[in-house]
Amino acid sequence: MAIIEVTENKKQYLDLLLLADEQEDMIDRYLDKGRMYVLDDNGVKSECVITDEGNGMLEIKNIATVPEYQGKGYAKVLIDFVVKKYSNQYTVLQVGTGDSPLTIPFYEKCGFVRSHIVRNFFTDNYDHPIFEGGVQLVDMVYLQRAL
Repeated sequence: MAIIEVTENKKQYLDLLLLADEQEDMIDRYLDKGRMYVLDDNGVKSECVITDEGNGMLEIKNIATVPEYQGKGYAKVLIDFVVKKYSNQYTVLQVGTGDSPLTIPFYEKCGFVRSHIVRNFFTDNYDHPIFEGGVQLVDMVYLQRAL
């Protein structure tokens, strides 16, 4: 298993990026400025994009695992990698996600706690309704953990 930084041609992983953020123009807002990592375990299984948000804040903008490998710990390995790699450079790791029973418990198991909510984020910023686990995503829930 290896974690590799992707510095060029990040869009080659668009199918994986779209699993976590299903509108390409939203991905375009952070992909170029973000640092991207892929986890390769006999093929790419997971990816993560992080951005520097200033004031010691690092944010996970996108994290996704190939569907048939979800639930096997790959995304947690990427989060643990980011925490270890950036703990001396940043004080907080933040992630924004929909208020979904599929994602919130995962982040809480990774040590994140709820921080704040951006109301109507998904309905205001996406050109179509987004559903996860049968629930329409409306608000963006931010979770944070200390680095």
